[in-house]
Amino acid sequence: MLKKTPRTSTEDIRRQLAERIISSELAPGTVLDETQLAAEFTVSRTPIREALKQLAASGLVDQKPHARTVVAKPDEDKLAGMFELMGHLEALCAGMSALRMTAPERDQLDTLHGEMAAIVSAGDRQTYIQANERFHGAIYRGSHNPYLEEITLSTRQRLQPFRRAQFSTLGRLARSHAEHGLILEAILRGNQMEAERTMHAHITLVEDAYHRLVGS
Repeated sequence: MLKKTPRTSTEDIRRQLAERIISSELAPGTVLDETQLAAEFTVSRTPIREALKQLAASGLVDQKPHARTVVAKPDEDKLAGMFELMGHLEALCAGMSALRMTAPERDQLDTLHGEMAAIVSAGDRQTYIQANERFHGAIYRGSHNPYLEEITLSTRQRLQPFRRAQFSTLGRLARSHAEHGLILEAILRGNQMEAERTMHAHITLVEDAYHRLVGS
């Protein structure tokens, strides 16, 4: 008797589409056609429709009744508001990390930052993007506030396509790494105010880099 090929679940579809959006493989404004996606994933339109509803709930796609589903493309005011909130959330995480990170967590963050120097030297954009997410994620966890970590991660996911775009600008890898160095130094010294200040400045520069890229 032939074994049936396992069906792709709604969660699998949601996860794969979310990753494509976050990695910018699916750019803001891209139409997500249910029929095409059903053919790609070899499923009926029902799990596709449910996956798109979940993506809409997380803000990654825009979905309106009797209209096409598209990868979310917030207007400038909404995007500015998202970056503004991101700056405050990440600054809060950094400040709490300066006070609450354990010694092993501080060592791991320091080690990761050191490893990222070689990535910058190699000009490996994709590997730096992945390491950058680990660096920020370690700071979220270092706050030792699970709810703050959750909402910061959620907001970051929504902004991810726009944050990642910054690394296409000339010299951004090196500047990002230098900014990380200032954040790291403040956390290692346990300086809450400086950790908050340097992280907030970093997110502001991330937004500026994105706008320079779009403007060019």
